[in-house]
Formats: sequence, structure tokens, C-alpha cells
Amino acid sequence: MSNGPDEPALRPEDTGGEQTTGAPEGAAEAPPEDVGDTVDAPLTVEDLIETLENVTAERDRYLDSLQRLQAEFENFRRRSASESEQRIASGVARLAEALLTVLDGCEAAVAQGHDQVAPIQSSLTVTLEKEGLERIPAVGSAFDPNEHEAVMHEAGEGDEQLVVEELRSGYRWKGRVLRAAMVKVRN
Repeated sequence: MSNGPDEPALRPEDTGGEQTTGAPEGAAEAPPEDVGDTVDAPLTVEDLIETLENVTAERDRYLDSLQRLQAEFENFRRRSASESEQRIASGVARLAEALLTVLDGCEAAVAQGHDQVAPIQSSLTVTLEKEGLERIPAVGSAFDPNEHEAVMHEAGEGDEQLVVEELRSGYRWKGRVLRAAMVKVRN
């Protein structure tokens, strides 16, 4: 194919990536002109050792980076699992706290003589106790401001403050005070 004066010259892109030369197919291409001028110097042992040290140092940097990345990922995984468990525990504790008003209502109903509510109260109490709810002891125990909320005081003998009446039950959820017991204290 010859290009006339009005036809554009063929580029490699126009011929499907093949570059056309005037040489017939199968003929050896002429070597570039400057190949004979550069001769690779033979490698010395020192050059090989230096190359090996550089490659070893690079490998060690990559290995260190990988080990750090693995450690960071393990820490992230543990932290994520811990945060997830804390969110679940917090949600369950909020649910248990919301159910305390139901327990209070059941106690009040039973105290008023509505014995039909007693099985519901018992079932709810047993289920919550299995999951970690425990009642804070009140009447007869020493007053503890972390577990008791004193709303009434009664004069008495001695220096020790004792709980003499429970006005509202207090509860712990898995060892943490969920709601302080509302009490009357004698001192």
C-alpha cells in the first residue's frame, strides 16, 4: 500500500497496532544503531551482595508493615466485638429498666389483693433474674447511698443508719445498680 501525496501516512493505531516497515514479512529487523556502543559491565560479587542486602531490607520493611497491619486489624476486630457486646448489654439493661415499672405495677396489684397478677409477676421476675436482675436488699440492712435512696428519716438510737421501710424496690442488673431502692431510714 502506498500513500499518495493526499493520503495521510499510516500510523500503528490505524493498522491494528502493527507497525509497517518496508521490510518483507519474516525478514530480520535491523538492530538499533547504538546497541553496539553499550556493553554491560560484568556483575561483581560486591554488586550482587549490595543488591541482595537492598532486596532483603525491602522485604523486611514489607514484612514489618504487614505484621503491623495484622496487629492493627486484630485490635480493631477485638475492639469492634467489645463495643458490640457493650451496645447489646446496654440495650438489654434499658429494656430491663423499662420492665421495672411493670414489676412495680404487679407488686402494687398483689398488695391490693389482686392475686390474678401474681403468676405474671412471678414469671417476669424469674425470667429477668435468669438474665442478671437482682433485687437490692433493703429492710433491716445498713443504709448505703449507692443502693438506697432515703426519702424519709426516723429518729432512733445509735449512730448506724438502718433501713426500716422499703417504699419502692431497688434492682441491680449484672452487678450494676439499675435503680436505687427508695427507703425510710432510722438513725
